[in-house]
Amino acid sequence: MRSDPFGGQQQQRARRPGLFGNIRWWVLLAFAGYAAFYWFSNRSVDPYTGESVLIDSSLDADQEMAMGLQAYQEILQQERPLDPNAQVSRDVRAIAERLIRKVDVVETSLAEEHGLKPAHFSRDFQWEVNVIQSDQANAFCLPGGKMAVYTGLVPVAQTQDAMAVVMGHEIAHALLRHGAQRMAQQKLTQIGQMAGAASGMDPGQQQMVMSAMGYGYLLPYARSHETQADEVGLMLAAAACFDPREAIPLWERMGQASGGQAPLEFSSTHPNPGTRIQNLQALMPKAMEYRQRFCETAGGSTAMR
Repeated sequence: MRSDPFGGQQQQRARRPGLFGNIRWWVLLAFAGYAAFYWFSNRSVDPYTGESVLIDSSLDADQEMAMGLQAYQEILQQERPLDPNAQVSRDVRAIAERLIRKVDVVETSLAEEHGLKPAHFSRDFQWEVNVIQSDQANAFCLPGGKMAVYTGLVPVAQTQDAMAVVMGHEIAHALLRHGAQRMAQQKLTQIGQMAGAASGMDPGQQQMVMSAMGYGYLLPYARSHETQADEVGLMLAAAACFDPREAIPLWERMGQASGGQAPLEFSSTHPNPGTRIQNLQALMPKAMEYRQRFCETAGGSTAMR
């Protein structure tokens, strides 16, 4: 305390720490060093895109496929597939077979564009495709080639060409090992969370840092995966003799089906429909070239049944 000139006493104001005043910075530096080591020691070059990607080197192909199979079995226990002899099941399976037959040539061609050799990671996939009764306009392909298409996608796709674009996109996620990349990304996120807790950050500070990481790194990373899958999937559909031009009206219908309620792009894991359509339009000359090079017999568009 100090004397007040008017006879009173006044408490000294306690110094309040700044926003990050209580942080043990040496702890953050140590975790940052570990994160950097993990980042640089687990980089590899993807033959489809020519880009350096983060995939944990301890995760081999067999483990990845085993995890995909386990997840697939759990989904099919909860959501029973349609009879494989149903017409829509046969149509979807035929589309998948045509796409799968073109995986090797598309991977080889894309790798050559980047001066790389194809890895042919998917040659050991045990492909399987089912149709699930659901109103969802959705589909997926897990590591190892385990696929499903929801019946809600059929009226949105309308044609086999458009369905092939969607299925090619989902197959591309598995070919590009996006699941393994997300697992490595999650490990980096966990390192960040441990660093925040061990360094003395309070929950509010940790939340602020993780939000910044999400908007600045995680969400753009996820959107880049979608853009990559759009390109590879479009090339697969074109090489398999489907009409890639059907991708544009497809995504217009997808936007209409969502009721225009898509979130702002910067806060979403997916590009907004307008951005996606622009990207696909830019890819269309390349897709038509792939169709000319790799399609043996081009037929007309057929409606989904």
